Amino acid sequence: MNRTDRLYALREELRRAGPAGRSAERLADVFEVSVRTIKRDISALQHGGFPVWARPGPGGGYVVDAAATLPPVNFTDAEVSGLAAAVAAHRGQPFDSHARAALVKVLSVMDTRARENATALNGRVWIDHTDTPGDARTRHAIEQALHAQRVLVVDYRDRHGTPTTRQLDPVLLARTRGHWYLVGHCHTRQAIRWLRLDRVSGARLTTQPAARIPIEAVGTPPTTAEAIADL
Repeated sequence: MNRTDRLYALREELRRAGPAGRSAERLADVFEVSVRTIKRDISALQHGGFPVWARPGPGGGYVVDAAATLPPVNFTDAEVSGLAAAVAAHRGQPFDSHARAALVKVLSVMDTRARENATALNGRVWIDHTDTPGDARTRHAIEQALHAQRVLVVDYRDRHGTPTTRQLDPVLLARTRGHWYLVGHCHTRQAIRWLRLDRVSGARLTTQPAARIPIEAVGTPPTTAEAIADL
């Protein structure tokens, strides 16, 4: 998530928190950044005129003026619970932080009664996270490369544990057989390669524009595959 998106999501998270507020530590955990970064973001919001202040003492945190609200949105509690379950199950996966930011925006503008009902229903949905989430910075670099269509430098270990560093033109992200893959055109091999995300130890975005490779170059997807654009 870039800083502009994070600032917007931070405002909505504080709006949703209401008079209870949010501590810097909790916000840092939500947005996967340092406490220092959160404090800088809060300062930027304050200088921009957003009515947020720090409440000192035990249980203190950042609180936003109740007047800084948005009109309610017509989501049912069950619809929001469905979104929340999907976001929770997606933790640590591509575009995870963006999905959570979107959920925060939805919750922040819901009717109070519907939000309370959704929260109660969400408490009846448990998800056991047995997988260790990947590095957030690596995940964000991959997301940015795909979004901005820029060349990505990837540190990768193959199935034998052999480390390599590759330059890729990103084509798509795919989930199949229980794993996420970054699919791209490898500059070294001059061919399409599927890299399992849990074997990517680092990724760095370059300023070099990626080659515009059509999705069809990857091959024909299985009949069970579905693009999220088709949902």
